Amino acid sequence: MKNRLIMYSSSQTFWLVLLRLLIGWHFLYEGVAKILSPGWSAYPYLMDSGGFLSSFFQSIASNPSLLGIVNIVNAYGLTVVGLGLILGCFSRLASIGGILFLALFYLSHPPFVGASYIMPTEGSYLWIDKNVIEMGALMVLIYFPTSQIIGLDRFICKFCKR
Repeated sequence: MKNRLIMYSSSQTFWLVLLRLLIGWHFLYEGVAKILSPGWSAYPYLMDSGGFLSSFFQSIASNPSLLGIVNIVNAYGLTVVGLGLILGCFSRLASIGGILFLALFYLSHPPFVGASYIMPTEGSYLWIDKNVIEMGALMVLIYFPTSQIIGLDRFICKFCKR
């Protein structure tokens, strides 16, 4: 993709940056909460998995080595995605990483008719849940980037052009 000057109105810039910050905060909080919770593990979440990929997620939970890797990637990956979005640093990569995390969460606990999970949910959904909505918002941030206007990417791009 070519680097080009992005022109948004001040209100467009404000709302796009706010969207980036809000989603970044959500990811950062989820990651840091896992890092700071002693003994946190994705095990119960993975074992509660439903849908057509449930056996895949449950096999990860049943393998202590894989589970350890997933725990680290989940906690620190969410944190890095959140920091990237908040700081506007490699925000396109952070958005893509966020979409990948959300897609895995969605596939692990799909909101399909008749699906029930032990883990608490925030409501009753039919196909579309908060993960899908947040994936859509991250797609907006990929196609309407603001980190080169307000964010560290502004300085990174200037440095890379030299």
